[in-house]
Order: sequence, then C-alpha cells, then structure tokens
Amino acid sequence: MKSVFKIFFISLLIWKTTGVFSQGKIDSVAAYTPTSIDTTLIARDSSKMIASTLKIIPVKRRSGRIATIGVAAFSTSMLSMWQKSANSTRGGMVAGGSIIAYGGAMIGLYSLWYKKYPQSKFHFFNDNKEWLQVDKVSHAYGAYMEGRVSMELWKWAGAPKRDAIWFGGLSGLAYEAIIEILDGYSAEWGFSYGDFLANMAGSALLISQELAWGEQRIQMRYSTHPVSYPDDAAHVRVNELFGKTKQERLVKDYNPQTYWLTVNYASFFKDKNLPSWLPVSFGYGGQNMFGAFVNTGEAKGLKRYRQWYIAPDIDLTKFKTDSDFLNTLFFVMTLFHFPSPSIEISQKKVKVHWLHF
Repeated sequence: MKSVFKIFFISLLIWKTTGVFSQGKIDSVAAYTPTSIDTTLIARDSSKMIASTLKIIPVKRRSGRIATIGVAAFSTSMLSMWQKSANSTRGGMVAGGSIIAYGGAMIGLYSLWYKKYPQSKFHFFNDNKEWLQVDKVSHAYGAYMEGRVSMELWKWAGAPKRDAIWFGGLSGLAYEAIIEILDGYSAEWGFSYGDFLANMAGSALLISQELAWGEQRIQMRYSTHPVSYPDDAAHVRVNELFGKTKQERLVKDYNPQTYWLTVNYASFFKDKNLPSWLPVSFGYGGQNMFGAFVNTGEAKGLKRYRQWYIAPDIDLTKFKTDSDFLNTLFFVMTLFHFPSPSIEISQKKVKVHWLHF
C-alpha cells in the first residue's frame, strides 16, 4: 500500500508547482523576473511543513528521528538546487512544492504504518520471492517515476542540465531509501536489499538515458484496473490482503497491476520517418497471488503464474501544443500505459485482450 504515497507525492508536487502558473503564462525563462509571485511565501510554506513534521513525528522514536532527518536533508538539498536555478520563482516553486509533498508523505507514512508497530534493531529482510517479483518491478517504477518528474521540474526551473539530471534522477532513489531504512528499524518489516536494488535500477534507467541520449527512449509505465473476486472459500483472504473497497484494492492488489517498458523505436531510427507517437510496450504481471510468498488456506490450490505482454502504446508528448495545461497533461500520461489491445503469454498459452488497462 505504500505505493499510494508515490501517487500522492507526484500529484501534490505537480499541483503545487504548476498550479500557481495558472495566474498567467510565462513566455520566457530568460526574460522573466520574479516579481509577480512572492518567493517568501514558498519559504514560509516549506518552513511550516518542516515544523509540522517535527511536531507530528516524535523524535524520541528511532523511526521519527530518521523521518525528520530525511525531511531536513531533503529540504536542504532542495533549497541548494533553488539557488542554482536560472528562474528563481520556478526554482522556488519546485523546491517548496517538493518539500511540502515529501514532508506530507513522511507524516502519512509514519502515522499509518511505523507508529503502530514496535521498533527494533536495524535488520535486513529477504522478500525477493514475494508476489512473483511484481513488487520489485513496482519499486523500480516508483524510483523511475519520482525521479523523472523531479528531473523535468528542475529543467523547467532552469537548473543546470547535469544537476537536473543527477539530482532529479536520484530523488526517487533517495525517497525510497528513507522508506527502506525506516523498514529496517521496524519489527514488522526489515531493510529489503531486493527493494533497494530495484530502486537503483529504476533510477539508473532514467539517468543513463538522459546522459546518453538526452531523452527517455525507454520509459517505465504502469496500469491497473478494478477486480471483483468470487465470494468463495478460495478467496476468503481477499478482504484481509487487499482491503474491502475498490480504492484499497487498486493500491494493494498486485494481481491486476501491469508494469511496462515502453520502447520508442522511432528514436533509434530517426532517419526512417517512423511514427514517434506510437511506441511499443512490453509488460509484466502476475496472477492468482493471495499471499506474499505462497497461497495459503483454501487458496492453496490456486496456481500462481507470471504474465508477459506486448502492446502498442501512445506518447502524446510527441504532439506539440501551445497549451501549458495540455503539455503537462500529456507528460503525466506518459507515466501510465495507454489502454490498448495486448497479447498475453502465460501458462504456455497465448491470449488476446482487446483492451488492456
């Protein structure tokens, strides 16, 4: 369920940084001077979030200290990037929005998880065989997604290109690393080196492409959909595992989730006049997973299996517009698989899905 805070983090960050510019369009970063927006408001809001974090998360608990240190370190680095930004107002909005979103996510994580469980000495936990490794791909996607949004925002703010790539690209890894450290001190979980390596893989995919090509020719995307399970003995643990509401199950249930590598083949053959807006996606998921490692109880007879997919996708950012709103919307949509037909290979069979969400 922790992935819900990735969505929260990204949504709040985009809203906080772009919402202010609905006041008026900024045509030129170089010509713009920060007079229309008071940057002291950004610093004030950021300070409030840090103070709220200190107030809500008790530093007497080890997890509280780690979360607080994480917010303080994150805030310091954000303010440093603000100073490097060519556009002070945009840089301030990115820094302030990031601090507020990150602090809010840490408060939420602590309140919903770590506060309820006893602390322990730092320890490791081997969960590499859980959920047919779908959760590991989820970690890679999370680090990639968070880093990509942060990187693009710092580019928009006029930060030096390599600083935007490295700092923005590593933001996702840093965010996920704090969560892993908190897990390491929790008696309920532990530091998962598998999760951490997956986080590194997501960040590496992002940064390496920016350094090599200056663009994301291979993107990570995500899709899921609501699922209704039969009311029988084999599925008795569904409510316990995934929650009772559709909203909970969209976040907790790995069965309907698919993670995609979307390849823009036109970027590799730019002299062939191929449609750059029509990439191809390769997906991975799992099915019949009613337990982290194995199915138990009445669900024990359900065979867990992996699913591999291939499907066309759409990259709307290849359609250039003069609308800031549409350009932002098109970018956000590249974080998700565009619903389309797909071919599934699983259990030594081939299936066709006429519309894959």
